[in-house]
Amino acid sequence: MLSFEKLYSMGHEEVVFFSEPSCGLKAIVAIHDTTLGPALGGTRMWNYASEEEAVEDVLRLSKGMTYKAAISGLNLGGGKAVIIGDPKKDKSEALFRAYGRFIESLNGRYISAEDVNITVNDIDHVYTETNYVCGVAKSHGGSGNPAPYTALGVFRGMQASAMKTWGSKSIKDKIVAIQGVGSVGLELGKLIAEDGGKILFTDISEDNIKRFKAEIPNAEFVEPDAIYGANADIYAPCALGATINDDTIDQLKCKIVNGAANNQLKEDRHGDILKEKGILYAPDYLINAGGLMNVSIEFEGWNDSKSRRMIDTIYDTTLDIFNLSEEKNISVNKATDLLAERRLESMKKIQTTFLGRGSDHRFPGSKVRHSML
Repeated sequence: MLSFEKLYSMGHEEVVFFSEPSCGLKAIVAIHDTTLGPALGGTRMWNYASEEEAVEDVLRLSKGMTYKAAISGLNLGGGKAVIIGDPKKDKSEALFRAYGRFIESLNGRYISAEDVNITVNDIDHVYTETNYVCGVAKSHGGSGNPAPYTALGVFRGMQASAMKTWGSKSIKDKIVAIQGVGSVGLELGKLIAEDGGKILFTDISEDNIKRFKAEIPNAEFVEPDAIYGANADIYAPCALGATINDDTIDQLKCKIVNGAANNQLKEDRHGDILKEKGILYAPDYLINAGGLMNVSIEFEGWNDSKSRRMIDTIYDTTLDIFNLSEEKNISVNKATDLLAERRLESMKKIQTTFLGRGSDHRFPGSKVRHSML
């Protein structure tokens, strides 16, 4: 299931399994790279079919967070966590407080936030036991739900993609197929509708479908398997990853792939295939970095306008990466990786790993909200 060879091949520093039988907690924290600072990444709760599936997910997600922070210019490393369980049945105060105690034991090497199926209320329970968490309620000095900020970054990337493809950043009259209309997909849909875009959408949750239709009545629902072949200008994957794969890629009729989901490409070669097919791919770990940018400034005192200014830079960075892709005649995902890796390599020459409490000078939040010195 997990081996040192696997960790070596993906570059991970540490993978920790946590369990608390009394409340049913089964959690895995993966710290990929702390060259730029402590690893910050959300925790997701999912009813995985197997522990192997959970491990594979957390390894891929944590590596993606390293690249997301690097390409976004943040002084943070990459990490991620998963809690194995049914979010509709297994959540409890005890579970999240136990999880918070385990995070505390990592001494600041990993900082958590919301991800799939985790709410601000859940994070507040974690916050009871550790300061190494962000995205807490605004009443506690945090930034609250990160979904609107994640969606804003994805929308800025969509505008950049539209500019590159059609010469205008407007989404008006463009058809966008949104796969997954949870918290981020819903917020993205609102931005697209406000800009005059037309929306096709799908989801496997009846609650999400009803909520989306209530918020955006003109949106048209399509069955989950039909979303790939839909007659759309833009395909926006906003659910789980790896939806661009051998089974789906030839179904795509769009000109742009631009969504919030992490790890949208099943394999790197699928980025090359998109390029060959003339489909512009907006790098997911750049354009969905709005949520990370937003929570990252909690440590210096959160401010909505500053957060939005940071997220607006995603538009220009996305265009820069498109141009680099053309200049070097490589796929967009490879161009994005190149820029991220350049930053990581340059910083590795002057510092090693983040060591926790003993190195809090590298953690700006320790001066504001954290009290572990």
